[in-house]
Amino acid sequence: MTRRIAAQVAANERWARTVDRSAATANARQAFLDKFAEEVDPAGVLSPDDRERRARNALRAHMARLRAKSVRVRAANATRVPPSDSESGAIG
Repeated sequence: MTRRIAAQVAANERWARTVDRSAATANARQAFLDKFAEEVDPAGVLSPDDRERRARNALRAHMARLRAKSVRVRAANATRVPPSDSESGAIG
């Protein structure tokens, strides 16, 4: 079994045994949001509510940039002409 397949098996077995997926990923989600909180308020001078609101907005902006990049990549891939069988080395 390759390392990749072994990792996939382990991950799927772990999630199959996990009762509360939200609780299992809560620390990771909070750490991700904390990264944006630090970005919007590096000095820690904002009120906790304002800091969280701004962090969530920064997270939304980050996700929007990822969506925009995905759209550009998919559009570029859609306009590419796949190689013909003779160019790909297929035996026909």
